[in-house]
Order: sequence, then structure tokens, then C-alpha cells
Amino acid sequence: MIYITRRERFNAAHMLWNYNWNEQKNIEVFGKCANKNWHGHNFELFVTIKGEVNADTGFVVNLKDLAKIIQEKVIDKLDHKNLNLDVDFLKDRMASTEVLAIAIWEELEANIMQLGATLHCIKVQETENNFVEYFGK
Repeated sequence: MIYITRRERFNAAHMLWNYNWNEQKNIEVFGKCANKNWHGHNFELFVTIKGEVNADTGFVVNLKDLAKIIQEKVIDKLDHKNLNLDVDFLKDRMASTEVLAIAIWEELEANIMQLGATLHCIKVQETENNFVEYFGK
């Protein structure tokens, strides 16, 4: 079993806000992230897959194929977008980094399986100090 990680970058805006709460509670819980005028990040995405090396190619998967899937299914939908308003796979979901990582997993898992590999981890780095990792259910 070998693990391969592909890194991508995207820029996006979001706001953390629970519509079941009043403004005061949202500000207490989310602080500056509850800014109604949004705020943005330069995100880094790390997609780690695992599998066996193909004897004919020496690859687990062709990284060009993996990059294309990540680009089409995730980056094109996220880059320079508002996560709360513009992203179909985040509709009606909290735009936290944790939820984003889970949603990216859901977008990629089946497509990566079609390549003959298994999705191992989604890591989303929001700032130089904060990142989340999701390993599936």
C-alpha cells in the first residue's frame, strides 16, 4: 500500500453563521468569522489517496487523471467563489472548514475509486495555523 498526496490551492470567501441563532449569539460563537460582509482565505487542499502500485505503469494512479478530477469536481467550483452562496455542494450547509473537508471528500470519493485507488484523507488548510483533516466515516 502506498499513499500519494496532491496539493491544490484556491481562494474563497465565506461567513460562519447559524440562521437558527440571533446576531448576538452568532457573534459570540463565530466572532470575526460572522462578518456579514464575508471574509476570505487562501486555502490549500491536500488530497491523499492510497492503493497498490500497478506493475505496468509504476503508478497507483496517473497523477494527471487525479489532478483533472480535483480541478473539475472541486477547485473550479471553489476558487474565487463565495462558499456560502456559489458552491453547489455546500448548499444549505455551514461553510466551516470542517464541513468543507467533508463535502470535498463526498465530491471526490467515487471518482477516485473509478481510477482504481481509495481516498485516504482530505486536508484543508485555512490559515498557516489552522487546518482540518478528514479520513471519511
